[in-house]
Amino acid sequence: MLAPSRTDLLATATGLALGALLDHVVPDPRRGHPVAVFGRFAGALERRLYAPSRSRGALYTALAVGVPVAASVAVDRVTRGRPVLRAAVTGVSAWAVVGGASLRREAAAMDRLLAAEDLPGARERLSHLCGRDPAGLEAPAVARAVVESVAENTADAVVAPFFWGAVAGLPGLVGYRAANTLDAMVGHRSSRYDRFGWASARFDDLLNLVPSRLTALLTVGAAPAVRRNSAADAWRTWRRDGSAHPSPNAGQCEAAAAGALGIRLGGRNVYGGTVDERPVLGDGRAAQVSDIAPAARLSLLVGAGAAALGAAALALRAAGTAPRRAAATAPRRAATALQRAATAPRRAVAARRAPVFRSAATRLGRGAA
Repeated sequence: MLAPSRTDLLATATGLALGALLDHVVPDPRRGHPVAVFGRFAGALERRLYAPSRSRGALYTALAVGVPVAASVAVDRVTRGRPVLRAAVTGVSAWAVVGGASLRREAAAMDRLLAAEDLPGARERLSHLCGRDPAGLEAPAVARAVVESVAENTADAVVAPFFWGAVAGLPGLVGYRAANTLDAMVGHRSSRYDRFGWASARFDDLLNLVPSRLTALLTVGAAPAVRRNSAADAWRTWRRDGSAHPSPNAGQCEAAAAGALGIRLGGRNVYGGTVDERPVLGDGRAAQVSDIAPAARLSLLVGAGAAALGAAALALRAAGTAPRRAAATAPRRAATALQRAATAPRRAVAARRAPVFRSAATRLGRGAA
């Protein structure tokens, strides 16, 4: 596979920036969203392949991710050397897979419901953000669930797509979103998916190892924008509590957010009737409804930083493409120069003899006449 050219890299960088802008200004369609279309495809494939075994689940993950990645590789090849088309395709794809605006809209809706003391409505809508049981949750517990979900999903739905888009372009965007969607569909623990969904869950964990930590680092940088002098708290809480969470990735984002907001996250959650006691992250006060808006603002800043870093990384790669190609072709140019130098004496002798031969040929021609 040929490495992307400088023009292709710059077009991909432009596409990532365009996708970040589109995510802010173009709402998700009610029907026909590309991620929803993929979900229907994955659901149909699950019905054909399901068996309570890890090997069957691994086959399912490979096919469900491999098909859209193969299609995106084909599109990637078609757009090489066509920067406008490449930027447009990358931008629309980034808009489809990045969910920052929709995440903040859900957080804002929960904030409005809780501010209006509509606790039943907030409990009902909580399923849009997370899978914990909302029955019996009071307003502070619902607010904590919202803040935790915003922190975790900032990594999953915003930072990770930009990261993989910068690493692998269009196939990176599409492949990551496919894997993350599978994790949401079959990666959770239940009697049906405990074995079948194992590969999808582990693959998603692997893809998010770097983005989750990048999210935490960006959270540290953005922390002073939501609470004065909180960068040190975000850093300390992240480094101390980030690995305490049962997830290898979620705790990184949640711990940094807890430090940035000066609150405690974690604790008792209920999923499908099963109580899950999780370690406490942070050492501030308990989360409140008033923390939802700052958490959403923090998510916005972190997402903007991820988009900027992704585009900048591609631009830097583009800047280094020409020197690397020159270095790669230097041996061939040197060999050509040596070959020319070696044949120079022979060419010089031939050049000196050429007038003599022509003069002799002329005299012979006259004599014959």
